[in-house]
Amino acid sequence: MAKNKRQAYAVSAKAGYDTAAESWCTGRAVARIPRAPGGGTHRAGQAAFGNQARGGGMFNPTRIWRRWHRRVNVTKKRHAVAVALAASSLPPLVMARGHRIGKVAELPLVVSDGLESVTKTKQAVESLKKLGCGEELQKVLDSKKIRAGKGKARNRRFVRRLGPLVIYNEDNGIVRAMRNVPGVETAHVDRLNLLRLAPGGAFGRFLIFTESAFKRLSAIYGTRKGGAPMKKGYTLPRAAMANADLARIINSTEVQSVLRPKIEPPTFSKKRNALKSKEVMEELNPGSTERKAKAGKSSEKGTAEFNEVQKQKKARIEESKKYNKTNKKGDETFYKTLMKAFEARAAADAAKKAADKKEAEGGEDDDE
Repeated sequence: MAKNKRQAYAVSAKAGYDTAAESWCTGRAVARIPRAPGGGTHRAGQAAFGNQARGGGMFNPTRIWRRWHRRVNVTKKRHAVAVALAASSLPPLVMARGHRIGKVAELPLVVSDGLESVTKTKQAVESLKKLGCGEELQKVLDSKKIRAGKGKARNRRFVRRLGPLVIYNEDNGIVRAMRNVPGVETAHVDRLNLLRLAPGGAFGRFLIFTESAFKRLSAIYGTRKGGAPMKKGYTLPRAAMANADLARIINSTEVQSVLRPKIEPPTFSKKRNALKSKEVMEELNPGSTERKAKAGKSSEKGTAEFNEVQKQKKARIEESKKYNKTNKKGDETFYKTLMKAFEARAAADAAKKAADKKEAEGGEDDDE
C-alpha cells in the first residue's frame, strides 16, 4: 500500500539522442557506431547514441508508464488494520518497535473522552506526560537529525522518530492541540490509516485510544463470533490453530495414545573387513590381538619374547646340524644306502655295454 502514493519519474525521452550523429561506415579504421558531426571541438567524431558511449542513451530507460501502484484486496487491507490494532496491545511488539512505554500503566492505553476536548498544545503535552508518555516524547525530540540522501536539499532536511498515535471518536479540539507536538499524530477511529498504524510495514505502534473510540472498534470490526456491523461481509481473521505449540500437541497423551507404533526401518548388518578392523578380527579369531602384539615384541631386542625366539632358533639349528651329521654325511647316509641297491644292476649294464661295443668292433675287422 505504501507504493500507491508514488509519483511517476522517468528520464527524458530524448536524453542521449540530441545530436545529428551518423555512422562513418567501414573503411575508416574505427568502429561503426554513430559519431557526432562537426570539427574544431573534442565532441566532433566522438561516439554517440549507443549505451556504451559517453553521452549516449541508456539501456532500458525508466518510463512514466511503469506499474507504480499495486492493487490490494479490501479484505486484505481490513485484515492488516485489525492485526495492527491487535499488535499495539502487546508490550513486547510495541517495545520492539522502539517505543518507550516503561511508565505507561497498561496497553492498550484508553483514556476518558475529556482528552478530545483539549484545545491547547500545552495541555495536550501535560496530559501525555501524566499518562507516562514523557519518555516517549523526549525520545522523539532527541532523534531529530539531518536526512541521509538528496532529500536534505529538497525541503526534507530533517527526520525524526514517530511517537504515539492518538485515536479519537469526535474532534472537539484534539487535532489542533496535538498537531504541533513532535512525533504525535491523530486519527479518527472511522478512518484508520494502515500506514499510520504500521509505519514502514512494522506493526506495534504505540496507540492511545479515547474511551468512545475504543468502544467503537467493536462496531466497526465486530468480534470473532459475529460479523462486523459496519463492514458488510467482513469477519475478523481467525487463527487456524487455537494453540500454536505444535510440538506440545503432537507429544500430548491424547494424540500419542491413538497413533500406531512408529515403523522402524529394516536393519542390515554392516559388512566389515576383518583384515582392516581389529574388532571384527577379534570376534572371528579370539586372541588375535594379543598374539599380534606378542609377535611384534618378538622382533624387539631385549624383550623376553625376543630371547625366547632366539633360543628356539638356536635349538632348531643344533638339531638340524645333528641330523645332517647323522644322515647326510659318510657312507651310511640314506641316499648312499639307497643307491647301493642299484650298484649291481649298474655294473651288469656297464659290462653288457662293453661287450656289445667289442663285438661291434670285431665285425668291422672281418669286413675289411
